[in-house]
Amino acid sequence: MLIINVICFIPYYIYDKGPDLPNAYVDLFGVFYFNSPHFKAWQIITHMFMHGGIWHIVFNMFALYSFGPILEYILGSKRFLNFYFICGLGALALQMFVQGLEVHSLIGHFTLDPSSNLRLTTEEFAKLKDIYENPMVGASGAIFGVLIAFAYLLPNAELMIMFIPVPVKAKYVVPVYMIYELGSGLGQFAGDSVAHFAHIGGALFGFLLIKLWRVQRPNNFM
Repeated sequence: MLIINVICFIPYYIYDKGPDLPNAYVDLFGVFYFNSPHFKAWQIITHMFMHGGIWHIVFNMFALYSFGPILEYILGSKRFLNFYFICGLGALALQMFVQGLEVHSLIGHFTLDPSSNLRLTTEEFAKLKDIYENPMVGASGAIFGVLIAFAYLLPNAELMIMFIPVPVKAKYVVPVYMIYELGSGLGQFAGDSVAHFAHIGGALFGFLLIKLWRVQRPNNFM
């Protein structure tokens, strides 16, 4: 998974200084709102291997490298792969559901008819355009599923957090992070382009899968 993500990021990174290829590349493989004219079926999968910047992929891949191998050991390689993709798809499902609610609140429908005569304020138009014109990219939804599974199965694992000089147990770190994501998603702060509900969706599906599969906490770990 690490190798595939890095390979997919290389074209974006190489041509990041140019105005055309990065946008065309992300527009082709990032995922758009299902009613957007830019939406393509393959984007449902490919968006999980796209990233919008160097720090985006660094943080995601560092989390996958740190927590993924332990979860793969517990679940097994095949089940871990299924877990990863289901969390990514669950993240997309929740994000699109929230976008659908936003579209409905603006125009009274979940889909936009190009021939309709809409009367929107400048702010409402900008919000609608953002939903239809900006793709979602990144493995963050799947990564959040990995994080929540790790915290549930290994709650007493101690993690070193930036700016905190002492280790903190996973059962405290991850729930606080989830609360932050929920607050950020509900707050919709200006200039925040992060798909917070995708993160929450990935975590939610990750937790449900661990419960549905009845995965037991391992005894041979901390």
